[in-house]
Amino acid sequence: MKINALDQAVPLADWGLPPEFATPRRLTEARLIKAGRREHVQVLRLPETFDIGDLDAAVKKALQSGAVGLDAIKHLVLCQVERRPPRLDLDVYPYLPWAGVGITSAASDMSLLSGDAP
Repeated sequence: MKINALDQAVPLADWGLPPEFATPRRLTEARLIKAGRREHVQVLRLPETFDIGDLDAAVKKALQSGAVGLDAIKHLVLCQVERRPPRLDLDVYPYLPWAGVGITSAASDMSLLSGDAP
């Protein structure tokens, strides 16, 4: 499958994936752009190996934990199948950058447009 044709892929049109599958795609594409699409295609291939029910549960857990990459979803689905607890505690990885996203106001955006920005 060509990555840029993902939205027009006929086999995926009536696939009936749970709606939660769209969120990891949006998040990985926003973070990794083209590589995020490739990663999402790998997530879409997971039903070749795993039951869709187990995969759906794994995607929901990934969304709850905030770890929505392919590796996290694969780890969670394996834990689901093997009936063992997942180990996605990011506190044990202090060297990973932590991104804090603040809330901006419309007024501050308007100052950028008017040239009054500090």
